[in-house]
Amino acid sequence: MRRIFLLLIALIIAVLGTVAPASSAEAAFSDRAKDMAKITGVRIGKTDGNVRVVVDSDRPVSYRQSVLSNPTRIVLDVQNAWIAPESKKNVSVDSPLVSSVRVAQFDASTVRIVVETTVEKGGWKIFALEGDKPRIVMDFGKSPAENMSRPAWENKPAVTPIQPPAQDDEEADGTYDRDQLDRDLSAITGMKGRRIAIDPGHGGSDSGAIGPTGIMEKSVTMRVSRELKRLLEAEGATVILTRTGDTEVSPKGASATSVEELQARCDIANEAKADIFLSIHADAFTNREVKGTTAYYYTNGSKRSKKLADSVRTALVDSLGTVDRGTQTCNFYVVKHTDMPAILVEISFISNPDEEQMMNSESGVKKTAQGIADGIADYFG
Repeated sequence: MRRIFLLLIALIIAVLGTVAPASSAEAAFSDRAKDMAKITGVRIGKTDGNVRVVVDSDRPVSYRQSVLSNPTRIVLDVQNAWIAPESKKNVSVDSPLVSSVRVAQFDASTVRIVVETTVEKGGWKIFALEGDKPRIVMDFGKSPAENMSRPAWENKPAVTPIQPPAQDDEEADGTYDRDQLDRDLSAITGMKGRRIAIDPGHGGSDSGAIGPTGIMEKSVTMRVSRELKRLLEAEGATVILTRTGDTEVSPKGASATSVEELQARCDIANEAKADIFLSIHADAFTNREVKGTTAYYYTNGSKRSKKLADSVRTALVDSLGTVDRGTQTCNFYVVKHTDMPAILVEISFISNPDEEQMMNSESGVKKTAQGIADGIADYFG
């Protein structure tokens, strides 16, 4: 009997020895997960020849993107994230564009998403959305005909769904105060003495969109911004560039989250007390035939922001001879969190072979910068 009793005691000790560490590990993970994004689901949809992969999360996320070949695989590493067990997937997709989607925990703080595709490099669109339902969206395939006249979604991680603009000043948060300030500024005409913040989109580890021949958006925006700075300074303006080289703007560099990087750009403009802010970009879409120039201003932004967007877009279209895709409202982070009239301009589509080459040419850079400068001069005129 005593021998049986001792065996039972030994068994209990052994069981406790195995359970305790597991409980400790679970507690440690639970504590760490409080500060991490939880990947809550993966959705795959197919419409009109397109494939859309949506990765849902409980908070905004940042990610690193890479491309592997033979076969072509897009790899997204979602930073500081963990995936719910029920969301882990290895899905075969019945589509000529995407053959499979795999989602799993890559390491203790990284969720890896791998999409195997037959689409050529540069023929997909990846972006993150914030709002009430944060998610990463990956689009593959040609856009439906009815969407051809709409602006392409941006490859930017800090965007919220577009809402209709408010009809009255009082209906839009901050609009009334901005318009009051803008009316004071508009009493002064001309370029001399103006403080103009220019934001060359992307940079450093973020290449932005990539054209059919490998031209990177970050290079185009930097070249245009430098030439624009030269033109504006020749007219007596003070120009502030958010970046002057191929680097991130945030002091955290490549380790910064998307929001931290975008906020750093806004901070530079706000602290410089710039009169206007322009973020320079090149558009992209899965259908390489889509082309044209678009300007954006914040949905609840001031009338002066719309005027700036209209002036720059019109002058840029005149200078380049591109298709005029109009002025659109948006919730892009950099135009939402700057204190002055602010716009984001998409020069043209880097995914379109002709427009890619135009933007990469010396004459294209000069015409682009001149068009934007003419639009700014018209705005201040």
